[in-house]
Amino acid sequence: MEAVAELADLAQEIARHDAAYYQQDAPVITDADYDALRLRNAAIEARFPDLVRPDSPSKKVGAAPAAGFAKVRHAKPMLSLANAFTSEDVEDFVSRVRRFLKLPDDAVVDLMAEPKIDGLSASLRYEQGRLIVGATRGDGSEGEDITQNLLTIADIPHELQGLGWPDILEVRGEVYMAKPDFADLNARQIAAGKPPFANPRNAAAGSVRQLDPSVTEARPLRFFAYAWGEVSAPLGARHSEVMEHFRDWGFATNPLSCKISDLPALLAFYATIEADRANLMYDIDGVVYKVDRLDWQDRLGMKSRDPRWAIAHKFPAEQAETTLEAIDIQVGRTGVLTPVAKLHPVTVGGVVVSNATLHNEDEIARKDIHIGDRVIIQRAGDVIPQVVAVVTAKRPPGSVPYEFPHSCPACDSQAVREEGEVARRCTGGLICPAQQVERLRHFVSRTAFDIEGLGAKSVEEFVTEGIIKSPADIFRLKEHQEALLIRDGWGGQSVQKLMAAIDDRRHISLPRFLFALGIRHIGEVTARDLAKVYGSFAALREGIERAVARLADLFPALGETEEKFNRRKDKELVALINVGGVGPEVARALVDFFAEDHNRALVDDLLSELTVEDYVAVQRADSPVAGKTMVFTGSLEKMTRDEAKARAEALGAKVAGSVSAKTDILVAGPGAGSKLKKAAELGIEVMDEDAWIALLASLNT
Repeated sequence: MEAVAELADLAQEIARHDAAYYQQDAPVITDADYDALRLRNAAIEARFPDLVRPDSPSKKVGAAPAAGFAKVRHAKPMLSLANAFTSEDVEDFVSRVRRFLKLPDDAVVDLMAEPKIDGLSASLRYEQGRLIVGATRGDGSEGEDITQNLLTIADIPHELQGLGWPDILEVRGEVYMAKPDFADLNARQIAAGKPPFANPRNAAAGSVRQLDPSVTEARPLRFFAYAWGEVSAPLGARHSEVMEHFRDWGFATNPLSCKISDLPALLAFYATIEADRANLMYDIDGVVYKVDRLDWQDRLGMKSRDPRWAIAHKFPAEQAETTLEAIDIQVGRTGVLTPVAKLHPVTVGGVVVSNATLHNEDEIARKDIHIGDRVIIQRAGDVIPQVVAVVTAKRPPGSVPYEFPHSCPACDSQAVREEGEVARRCTGGLICPAQQVERLRHFVSRTAFDIEGLGAKSVEEFVTEGIIKSPADIFRLKEHQEALLIRDGWGGQSVQKLMAAIDDRRHISLPRFLFALGIRHIGEVTARDLAKVYGSFAALREGIERAVARLADLFPALGETEEKFNRRKDKELVALINVGGVGPEVARALVDFFAEDHNRALVDDLLSELTVEDYVAVQRADSPVAGKTMVFTGSLEKMTRDEAKARAEALGAKVAGSVSAKTDILVAGPGAGSKLKKAAELGIEVMDEDAWIALLASLNT
């Protein structure tokens, strides 16, 4: 099915861009291009809700923390924001808030509006008024400890001022660099013979993530506070009230922030900020709206990657015209051939750009792109643009349509496009040098084995020289220590550190191990879901081998069509894998991987060198429903069904749609029917809505 294939490609591409932006401070596509990918993903998921992937970008925020810094676990997740691109999107946001809270159409919904600063999100934890820990957002759950760097920023108080702050206060905000400071910094860079920074956002993010705090101290960084995480006591009744407290306690907040009570005024504020954007002292890429009442924020709660009570209204992209000089084909670790437009350099919004992703051959055909065309490009931020359209009136005489290659540029193997897929893939597998290198790079990457000192360049060199041919060879690098010692750029200390880093990864968590194998469709979220259900790699492998054996025993029934047989086969595979949210494509990917002799040999070789640790779930200690499966039925009168489910999931429960022997608790409102009857037959605990509300109140959620 085409939608399944496109969702898989979108999940992979968005994850790659998240890593580039959040981990490396080196994004490779524009904000607009990135937003377009997420919008496309959301549109497909909305049309085909049954196809939502366990590793869907709609369930994730940011990327895993980078190596080199200690890790900080956020007491409350640092989520991203959903985006609005039109006034209709903003109107829909306000309407959704009213519907969720069951407010009348004429009810006033006060919103805080503030410019969306283009910098690096940071969290500051104060205990007894003193700054204890400062961290990056990371993947939303875990960030990097950059306390010493943040202490060098003048806008960040080491000790809180004034009175009334709680014993524990986690302040969140944005580290940024003002435009004049950025210009001065680049002038110093050029004078010192160093390359200038591309833009203030990259300069700020790179500065605050230096391993040497003295480097950060020499950079002109600033900070705006705009939110909070864990607190030991309530901060107020409204968001606007908390911002006043922040100013009293010594924090800088954006002076343009204001409270607005109706949609026309909200959109007028947006228009004013957009018109004055170039005159502001800092870069912004939109306006953020937040529900002002904190009790409403609590009720609205969070989705998987963003809160329901806030949204970012993004500015439209900037555009320019240039020439598309060539199309390069890059081969990814899974063999996907990705076209990249090589552009005549052009300045857009103060940044020189020369590359743009073209996504796939369908995109090239849809836009009728020819080499040599004049094209319109756009950027909404600071990175590589997207090709919006071709200026056909300026097309050179004799121009011909671009013919997408049917062979791999790296190994000359056949490149095929399976039915229903948008991507063309190289069939060379491990014989393809591009895939071999990329698969090993993935294996050692930060979200997989995270082997510090074994970077992309070293992996490529080791593969080229035949030192590494498979993942297990990494753990046998000690056999090549003497050869490493005489290599350029390597010395005794660096080799020793690499060996120590490799040995440190001889014990690896089950989710990281599964993700590192590079099995198609097995992203970080799916790997974690598999680990939660099976607990150990041995149990997972046993379950998959049962599925492999079962697959071999399946035959079409008499008169059964191929389509019906495939549906039955997929249903059986999903049941055998037995992981909620895992669909046929994931089940097939697991079975296909372990059905191959060379893949089983690769895994066995790896297991001879390392130990895969069993999965241990972390649950909220004070929640009586953590780890339990809950079902809601009947008419809930005091909160919407969506709110009830969200509150249950926030407490660590799994919410299911039907009652089964695996159900632990049924919350039944008026009108409960067959589900209530089935729960009684199975002896399942049943509570009414009042009991559920009382439970929530007792936990103060």
